[in-house]
Amino acid sequence: MRKSSVLSFVIYLLSLLPFRVLYVLADAGYVLLYHVIGYRKAVVFKNLKNAFPEKSEEERRQIARKFYRFLPDLLVEAIKMRSISVREVEKRMKMYQTEEFERHFRAGKGVIAVTAHYGNWELGIHRISVFTENPALIIYKPLHNRAFDSVYNAIRSRFGAIMVPMKQTLRKIIEYRHQPHISVFVADQTPGRSDTNYFLRFLNQDTAVYTGVEKIAKATGFPVIFCHIDRLKRGHYCCTFTTLVEDPATVAGHGITDIHNKFTEDIIRRKPELWLWSHRRWKRKPKP
Repeated sequence: MRKSSVLSFVIYLLSLLPFRVLYVLADAGYVLLYHVIGYRKAVVFKNLKNAFPEKSEEERRQIARKFYRFLPDLLVEAIKMRSISVREVEKRMKMYQTEEFERHFRAGKGVIAVTAHYGNWELGIHRISVFTENPALIIYKPLHNRAFDSVYNAIRSRFGAIMVPMKQTLRKIIEYRHQPHISVFVADQTPGRSDTNYFLRFLNQDTAVYTGVEKIAKATGFPVIFCHIDRLKRGHYCCTFTTLVEDPATVAGHGITDIHNKFTEDIIRRKPELWLWSHRRWKRKPKP
């Protein structure tokens, strides 16, 4: 039996557990990750110190504790996606300002949706998929572990989402350009040296960022809308849509990239514990 099949079966069995049991596992996971293993603590505290030099060490420690409490919840909720029902998805993620999408769909246009590794972006994929009958293209960066990549793409596409590897983005969007659709970008990932040389100031640091959103927007003329996924309480979220760019042709240079990254930063600063601080976001430095 292939590794991906075994992994998928194990995740499926775990996903059948009720949320209350999964959250007991998450509570144990917090103790294990924060107090026992110290999972990427050095990375998390370094990222927080660089991002928030104006905060005291105790303030940053509180943010870190909240993040480590949230991270196991995120992991068990991702497992639950393997068998969660449409009704449960709709119950656990409310959607606000959906007219930001609908007016473009009525005009027969596609929409570029931008989000970040913030809140439960995985549940957001399911919610977008059941929200509309129009195609939902999820642009993703393939994992190095092929078994995990295969399993999680199968989970993400349960309700019809179309998983699109990053390097195939333009070709796939052109394929759907004549019909209403959503292209979802998780835009706060770390680009490789061959992907971009554009740096901007993000969370107090020079940060390499992808410019794919603005390239696609300018090539297609599609509006750019931000999907802000916030946590209301344990296991419950909301997604609010905000139009950032109505007409990409009117924004010069790297303006679109600057706009959506600034919007992301503002969200993170308001509730920092919901961002993925364990990610080595600042591996790349600008050349002198």
